[in-house]
Amino acid sequence: MADTQQVDARAERKAARLAREISAFAKAHGGAEGQVAHIGERGARIVLVGEDGGWGDLVAPSTEIARQAVEKAGITVHESFDGEFAAKVHTGPYEWKRMAGIQVGG
Repeated sequence: MADTQQVDARAERKAARLAREISAFAKAHGGAEGQVAHIGERGARIVLVGEDGGWGDLVAPSTEIARQAVEKAGITVHESFDGEFAAKVHTGPYEWKRMAGIQVGG
């Protein structure tokens, strides 16, 4: 029983740490929305999109911890990264250059 409590406490701390990072992102970008996606054994990816179009992501050790983190942070969570949500992302010259470089082998 003690092992379960220790794991739960560790998961709670990780969720709280992620929630602080999400809240800091939201504050820096005038608010934020997110989407949680399972990425296999690595856990879950939390994609964040700010009100200003800035974006970023975090990786949580599990989907459950990711969902706890976004809930604690109080952001709107989308079920999928659909067209309407994706349209809020603003990419700059760096991203376009990087994407073009990947296409041409750079």
